[in-house]
Amino acid sequence: MKLNYWLLKSEPSTWSWENQVKAGVEMWDGVRNYQARNNLMNMKKKDLCFFYHSVSEKLIIGIVEVVKEHYPDPTDKTGKFVVTDVKTKKKLKRPVSLEEIKSTPKLCNMALIKQSRLSVMPLSKKEWDTIIKISEK
Repeated sequence: MKLNYWLLKSEPSTWSWENQVKAGVEMWDGVRNYQARNNLMNMKKKDLCFFYHSVSEKLIIGIVEVVKEHYPDPTDKTGKFVVTDVKTKKKLKRPVSLEEIKSTPKLCNMALIKQSRLSVMPLSKKEWDTIIKISEK
């Protein structure tokens, strides 16, 4: 089975890495963008996601794993949006900043740079591996 890789953005004031760690497994809800929703719908069990603190921090903090594929978002009264359940895997050895990502040529085509407002985005295996390497420096 081929793994896919993703980046999930969350404002730390709304849902932080610490909240995710305490919860263990949590529903990833509140997505109200159709492209982000489609990305959630493409996630499969065992896919890995970077957990990104957006807005104030702009850091990739840790890794979560998809443990339940998409289902209707109970916070969405329109019925158009979905959630997935993600499980805390591990904190990165060192957070990776947006500045580091922008200054790394191998990451210049990342959706995080090209579509900065997108909250759920796919990553290539090369992008994933590059960010892991940066975090281990």
